[in-house]
Amino acid sequence: MKLLNLRLYNFRPFYGEHGLSFAKTADRNITVIHGNNGSGKTALLNAFTWALYERFTAALASPDQLVNRRALAEAAEQEAVPCWVEVAFDHDGKQYRVRRSCQAFKRGDEVNQSTSQVEMQFVGDDGRWSTLPAAKNPDDVVGRMLPKSLHQYFFFDGERIEQLVRTDNRAEIAEATQKLLGVKVLDNAIKHLNAARKTLEDELSSIGDAETKSLLAQRREKESARDALEARQEEIDQELTHQATLKQEYNLRLGESGEFELQRRRMEQLSEQERELRDRLQEAKKILKQAISNRGYTVFLPSVIEKFRAIVQDKEERGELPADVKPKFVQDLLECQRCICGTELHPGTSHRKAVETWLQKTGLADVQSTLYRLEGWVNQQDDQQEDFWRQVDQEQATINHCKQKLSQIETDLEDLRDQLRTSPREDIRQLQERIDEVDRKSEDLILEKGRNQERVAVLSTEVTQLRKQVRDRKQNQGRQKLALQRIEAAQEAIDRLKELKQNQDILFRQELQDTLSALYGEISFKAYIPRISEKYELNLVERVGNQEVLVGASTGENQILSLSFIGSVVERIRQWSENKLVMGPDSSTFPLVMDSPFGSLDEIYRRQVAKLLPGLADQLIVMASKTQWRGEVEDEMLARIGREYVLIYNSPKDEVQGDMMQIGGETYPLIRQSPDEFEFTEIVEVHRHG
Repeated sequence: MKLLNLRLYNFRPFYGEHGLSFAKTADRNITVIHGNNGSGKTALLNAFTWALYERFTAALASPDQLVNRRALAEAAEQEAVPCWVEVAFDHDGKQYRVRRSCQAFKRGDEVNQSTSQVEMQFVGDDGRWSTLPAAKNPDDVVGRMLPKSLHQYFFFDGERIEQLVRTDNRAEIAEATQKLLGVKVLDNAIKHLNAARKTLEDELSSIGDAETKSLLAQRREKESARDALEARQEEIDQELTHQATLKQEYNLRLGESGEFELQRRRMEQLSEQERELRDRLQEAKKILKQAISNRGYTVFLPSVIEKFRAIVQDKEERGELPADVKPKFVQDLLECQRCICGTELHPGTSHRKAVETWLQKTGLADVQSTLYRLEGWVNQQDDQQEDFWRQVDQEQATINHCKQKLSQIETDLEDLRDQLRTSPREDIRQLQERIDEVDRKSEDLILEKGRNQERVAVLSTEVTQLRKQVRDRKQNQGRQKLALQRIEAAQEAIDRLKELKQNQDILFRQELQDTLSALYGEISFKAYIPRISEKYELNLVERVGNQEVLVGASTGENQILSLSFIGSVVERIRQWSENKLVMGPDSSTFPLVMDSPFGSLDEIYRRQVAKLLPGLADQLIVMASKTQWRGEVEDEMLARIGREYVLIYNSPKDEVQGDMMQIGGETYPLIRQSPDEFEFTEIVEVHRHG
């Protein structure tokens, strides 16, 4: 999707009709819209989301009041006041126009607004504009190009973009990301195939014998139980994330109390030591397990080695070892038909037969070679066994040390918690009680999750066994055989799609992680690491020892993380779409429309973000205030600007203090006195000279 222009009529602060055209060439792909706070930048952002998706951002006040107030004031009683927004765009070489409209009616002091209506036009193969047939829904057509659930990626409020990383938004964002990547397409395919398989099983149950019906009923029951447990596992994961966020919040509030600063620092030190010790404990157990797996067999070798050495010694005492004659030497004599003493060795002669008898004896030379190789290996096993026991003792000592230290740390932490629980300050006691409650809930959830995992594994095994029993039953009737074949085909397709989904998910998430890390690293100067979880949840961590710890990031850092995430998603989808690797939106061209993307950033971050943004999308529309734009942002983006506009706010306030902006050597008003008692905003295009 490439945006062409935006037209508005009586929408929010824009009185009458206004229009903007957008930059769309590769070298000049930026459209900049300047405006002070309150002049209509957020309204413009919502003009896009309302027209295309009938959605509004959280920053838009009174979303049920879309019609311009001046237009309403000038209208007669009961007169319909129209309001509409039209977005024109290009998709896959075809032009479209989407117009969403509504009306408002004034009844005394009340204003009633109608429900919105949407229509779409497109350029047909004959080059003429045509209206989308009534049987087709414009929302569905737009949704196939850029789904509604994904619009916050491409039309977003920069000052609130950091909310992408909020816990209560993660499930929605993860869902949208998976849909954009095409993972949800596979989920839906699996879901539909499961439904089809169950329908086929119902058919087989209705025509099968009693045993088949019983097996199918058992399988259905166990599948339902497994599905319920898997759904519960997702709920547990969400609740654990929520509890972790609560604990982090309570600890931060606890740390704000200066009176308990020493205890807080001590608890942080002990918690860090605890994490490091648990890492060492896990590593020691892992090393011990590997040692037992790789060299544990050496413990059982001494008796076998003793027998081997006895066999070798016996052969040496009997003169069978070492062997004096090599097989090849005897074979060469026979082929030459001449002994080393000069005697002819013609076939059938007694001399040849005498030499041939040495072939039987020379077989011991091969045995000797093998025995000597084994003897060398056996001698090494003595050293291996000593090394094995030495390593076992060392790792066991590490494990015991870690356990003792952990026990002491847990005791010290509990003592500090007791001090907080018995604090004379009620707020401190309450915070610690909440932390204790979070810990109890988290522990219960983790235990439940473990039990559920075991039960899911058992049920999956039982389902597989029942499936095999149904498949192995001899079906007498042709209809039964056909139904069973269809069930097996559906199940085979489900299994293959699950495997494809897993492989695709791992590949996409890793590539997305790599791109995110690269983008974030280009902007941030801190040693924080962005992480995308298996559920596509976004976090910022830092490495402390061998442990990755969640970071209590600032608003600016979360904004950078969110911008980097959006940029990485757009970049990867663009690449995957071009390579036909995704089953998401049918497009490799995406716009980014951003309201105030520099709001919470300092000078260094503003420059880095401004440098990076033009490369994140094929088309960029940036709305910024004068203070956000000037300086480093303008320096980095100026060469890529293709279109530029100014929002002029007309204030009805008496003796309003005006504001102006210098752009390309020209002065443009940002705030000025309204000619009447109404406030409204005008859109003026900027024409830079040279």
